[in-house]
Amino acid sequence: MDRFEQSEKKPVTEGICLLTVVSPRRDEGNSPTGIVGRCLARQLLAMGRHVRVIAEPDQCDGWPDTVDVVEGSITRPLECARAFDGVEAVFLAGAHPSTVQDALALARNARAAKVVVLSSHGPEYEAAHPPETWFWLAIEKAVERSGIAWTHIRPSAVMGAVLEGTYPATGSDWSDTVRADGVVREAFLDQGHYPFIHEADLAAVVAAALISNEYTGMVVEAVGPPLSTRARIRSIATALGRDIGTVDLAADESREIWRRRGWPDGAIDVTLYALEEYGARFDELVQWTVDQRPSVQDIIGRPMRTYDDWVSENIDSLR
Repeated sequence: MDRFEQSEKKPVTEGICLLTVVSPRRDEGNSPTGIVGRCLARQLLAMGRHVRVIAEPDQCDGWPDTVDVVEGSITRPLECARAFDGVEAVFLAGAHPSTVQDALALARNARAAKVVVLSSHGPEYEAAHPPETWFWLAIEKAVERSGIAWTHIRPSAVMGAVLEGTYPATGSDWSDTVRADGVVREAFLDQGHYPFIHEADLAAVVAAALISNEYTGMVVEAVGPPLSTRARIRSIATALGRDIGTVDLAADESREIWRRRGWPDGAIDVTLYALEEYGARFDELVQWTVDQRPSVQDIIGRPMRTYDDWVSENIDSLR
């Protein structure tokens, strides 16, 4: 059981927790809101919270029976305004800068006590550019100015993203190629590293931020350690009980494959940069992860789940 589930502190929120879920998007920085949201819903229900979800049409299934699912989109919040009735905390995932003010007005009118944003590692880079170009930073700033208590969660890539078809590009075709011919083809195969967090751990961080005031007004770096591409392949091969072949591609070859699979150039650029950069600066970036406070482990009160754990839970998708 996670530490925050055992806390004797009076929770900030005891009413309805509203979660927002959008269809998979292949833009740079996007997280798998459906996978994370379903983990979060189960955790909140186990803690005795009431859960409501605003879900885009293809995300309305697969929720626990007691979750109140409202079909709609957080990108068009005025069309599903009733979903905010009685809400005390909002997990804001998949919002858009052009309409986030509408969503926040609805939350404010409902007298919500907390908004937790599923953000990205983009805001620190966006700050160097004009405000009209901002995306993640625009959402964060709007929430900060809303008058509602807030927490921003900036996660590593989510392990389950490859199943939902969202960022990152690395590993996004592995389930297809491993099933088809038992091979992984990717750039920076030998030196490549990428940071990942298990979706259940990310959900646990969000839950902690939703139900208490301990992380109010904070940017939480929900980051896992950089994992080598080779180690991830070995995890899958071990779980399958057979060898997986590998082909080390040139960066442009991986770029073309990812383009054909629908990834935009921005997401591809970020992926290729991170694979190379995390390999070249491994010790430094591991130390950066370790130095984050509060750490994910501090928040959830247990060791983080490993990539081996994730593979073991999802191996059928790779058979």
